[in-house]
Amino acid sequence: MASTPQVLAVADTLPIKTEQAVHSGKVRSVYWLTQADSERLIKTHGYDVAPDAPLAIMVISDRISAFECLWKGQGGMAGVPGKGAALNAISQHWFEQFKQAGLADSHIVDVPHPLVWIVQKAQPVMVEAIARQYITGSMWRAYSKGERVFCGIELPEGLQRDQRLPELLITPSTKGIMRGIPGVPEADDVNVTRQQLIDNWQAFRFQSVADVDRYETLLREGFALIDQRLQALDQIFVDTKFEFGYVKGADGNQRLIYMDEVGTPDSSRIWEGDAYRQGQVVERSKEEFRQLLLNTVPDPDVLLDKSRMDERFALAAELELPTEVLLQVSATYTGVAERITGREIQMSDDPRSEIIEILASRYDLIKS
Repeated sequence: MASTPQVLAVADTLPIKTEQAVHSGKVRSVYWLTQADSERLIKTHGYDVAPDAPLAIMVISDRISAFECLWKGQGGMAGVPGKGAALNAISQHWFEQFKQAGLADSHIVDVPHPLVWIVQKAQPVMVEAIARQYITGSMWRAYSKGERVFCGIELPEGLQRDQRLPELLITPSTKGIMRGIPGVPEADDVNVTRQQLIDNWQAFRFQSVADVDRYETLLREGFALIDQRLQALDQIFVDTKFEFGYVKGADGNQRLIYMDEVGTPDSSRIWEGDAYRQGQVVERSKEEFRQLLLNTVPDPDVLLDKSRMDERFALAAELELPTEVLLQVSATYTGVAERITGREIQMSDDPRSEIIEILASRYDLIKS
């Protein structure tokens, strides 16, 4: 299999017209368009956004991150074939389902290529909203050590690993470092309570205290929609992360939307229903990859202890995973995407060239 050409490992060096620095995360890169190009695309393509809304090209790579590090395979394989296209397809599918169900819009306005979205700029709410239906992962590890209160919610005694929780649990955490909020440590990704969100709604960048309720409603309704659809596929929706933000619509009004990604193997845990009923947990998410890493590295505590980050980064830089491992991860991601969307995931032999050609010919967004 000629896998390496199918991987888009670097997403932040495309010759896209922009006057700002490219924002590149572990997986996605964002190119903010000029105001003139944004207005031109809104007018010529009829996007349902404010006429002066800032637009960006968001490109997803095939890189894979876990435990806050990027991982690679043998032979120069710097990503997972089909992973980016699978993640985009799943998120796009759920965002469309949310809109059709009358929940809320997303930040996506166009999809030029399986690895590319055109998005409108949103003002993010500084909360990563985690919804949990089963006790597993980090929550189980904390519970097994005696912790019972999570984000101000007390769990009962006697829960077992991977058991369904009595009710859907919402455990928000900070998105970035929040400063000057009583009881909230000044660190990234720390748990907060619902009451802390209400008491400090402006600091978390909600536009009203009522929007704390609104975001929670959208989270619960979005989770329920995905859960129902996955049940029909005999899949168990275990937990997931939601992110929200504000955009100005074509009518000039601000509205709360879903953003980032949703319901993907990167942001969620999904289990096989048949295996779970037989007492086994079979992952169909990035947790499968995380467990593989924990079982592979000589000292798994390096991946779990944040005080050992230097060692963790060194390990990720040196370790080359077997090619078969990344191809198995590829099969997981594309398999989940095809099952959810009902469409085959097309993997490109030369994604970079495809993206450049499409953005040049259809959108005039490539530098000459």
